[in-house]
Amino acid sequence: MADDGEWARHWRYESLPGLDLLRARYLRHTFPRHSHDGYVFGAVTRGVEEVGMPDGTLYAEPGSVVMINPEVAHTARAGGPDGWSYFTLYPSADVVAEIAAETTTVRGTAAFGETIVADPQASHLISEVHRAAEQGNALAADSLLRVVLARLLRDHGTSLAQRPRRSAGARAAARAREVLGERMVDPPSLEALAAELGSSPFALLRAFRDAYGMPPHTWLTNARVRTARRLLEAGTPPADAATAVGFTDQPHLNRHFTRIVGVPPGAYQRERKNVQDSGGGLLVPSETWQNRQHPQTYEQKKAPLPGTEQRLTRPMPPSCGTRSASASPSDSPGSPSE
Repeated sequence: MADDGEWARHWRYESLPGLDLLRARYLRHTFPRHSHDGYVFGAVTRGVEEVGMPDGTLYAEPGSVVMINPEVAHTARAGGPDGWSYFTLYPSADVVAEIAAETTTVRGTAAFGETIVADPQASHLISEVHRAAEQGNALAADSLLRVVLARLLRDHGTSLAQRPRRSAGARAAARAREVLGERMVDPPSLEALAAELGSSPFALLRAFRDAYGMPPHTWLTNARVRTARRLLEAGTPPADAATAVGFTDQPHLNRHFTRIVGVPPGAYQRERKNVQDSGGGLLVPSETWQNRQHPQTYEQKKAPLPGTEQRLTRPMPPSCGTRSASASPSDSPGSPSE
């Protein structure tokens, strides 16, 4: 497959409140360990996505759907030399709860026990939500969103298991998270934090990993990016948002924001200022994101000539978690589906 560069669009459609959308093709981009306060439903349309979950690494191929529950730490990267393309829905917990209450017998918080399922129809519906939203068709986008979430809840949803009674370590981890959230701009060292909570550094580190799937410093970076997103959505300039959440400067924010969210903070903010642009979907290049087929609204450098692009050289995994021979919608930047 010809390497035509990385591109991404992370946006929000004003007629679908409580939902973020990401449409992207990634080759070298790696999402570090992070979590979301809502759900993730990703439809891979080309290539292989490698998803790192707490219980192991999985591979998603075309025709599969990646489903991640709120606050579950995970990573993502290309699972082969051609990268991966996908359409992703990020509905809030309230949106999923509303649909679950109306269409299923799930009681309590809905959850998905399988991370990756082979479901070409659901995968196609996810791409169609994007297509309808990008065309400004609110009726279709809302209808398709409800249909696909109801389908996934019906076929794969369950109630979130009740958590066991908290141990002393879990209580210390929860308090540590509160402290880090309160002192985001000037957080204590691990040793000082542990001493404040009456624990030891290694005991607190283990308890925090067990509770949140990542060490405290990784959780803090993730929390800073989440807070920066809210500030950017409110119109705060990226440089001011960076210092407000504890990053040293805007480049520091840019680096972590882009790695976790998938697009730079400036592009993220611009999409929220113009959530229904007439171009049918602006693709946002960073230093390596190019798209030769369409003009670049956020061009930073010219696309390379055909045949000169860098390619990943990591071999394909010997076997993948889900496979489907079904045809998938086109992921070309010009049209979310054909």
